[in-house]
Amino acid sequence: MSNESFWVEGVEVNCISMRKTTASIIADAQREKSFGVFTLNLDHVVKLRRDKDFRASYRNARYVTADGFPIVWAGRLRRTRAERVTGADLIEPLCEAASKAGLSVFLFGSTFQSLAGAARHLTTRYPGLEIAGIASPIQGFDPKSQSAVDYAKMIAESGAKICFVGLGAPKQELFAATALAGSEGSVAFVCIGAGLDFLAGVQVRAPRWAQVANTEWMWRLLSNPRRFGRRYLDCFTLLPSVLAPSLTGHRVGQAVKLEAPSQN
Repeated sequence: MSNESFWVEGVEVNCISMRKTTASIIADAQREKSFGVFTLNLDHVVKLRRDKDFRASYRNARYVTADGFPIVWAGRLRRTRAERVTGADLIEPLCEAASKAGLSVFLFGSTFQSLAGAARHLTTRYPGLEIAGIASPIQGFDPKSQSAVDYAKMIAESGAKICFVGLGAPKQELFAATALAGSEGSVAFVCIGAGLDFLAGVQVRAPRWAQVANTEWMWRLLSNPRRFGRRYLDCFTLLPSVLAPSLTGHRVGQAVKLEAPSQN
């Protein structure tokens, strides 16, 4: 029998398919809930081990998906039928569902150019979708500052029920934690990395074949070795210790308590 969740580095990955993840987020957004959606990958695990604030931010996440095939492996070793669900891949299914449910969305992070381009793309593809607002913080934005609190308040006051946060890790998760701690309004903060940049055409994502073959990381590395070389070296160095607990049946790492996902 397949499990419904599994643990990596003390984090419960409790969203194991795109369909269930989308349905759960929309259902909770309709219930006027505030919550975070994070997407765990090896780079996050590196940061979890080094950054106590980043670890703490995961305590505020209601939903955690497997972003990155090594995390999927860890789940499958635990007899979980985990699918890779990235932040970038969540945007369009959520927007399609939000347009049908009458839920407005907010685009936060990246650059104004990317946000405007992503907004045009999404409203063209999903004509019923309402964009409640867009905001791009200045370079050097501190996700734990008063400015972050002010942005969270602005997002809540916009009436948006879903906010896509594209600041990159760990800033986007730290911002989501700041916003949730303020408990203004009822907003789902979905961390999506460069997803809005991809939609706007400002950044180019790995081709579909690389995504399907689970070699998106290799495409990124070859495209920009200076940027990604050290990151992937760190990731692959810790890969055995990430998979080992799944092989032995043990759960290790700092415990991060997450609520179970909605059953809807």
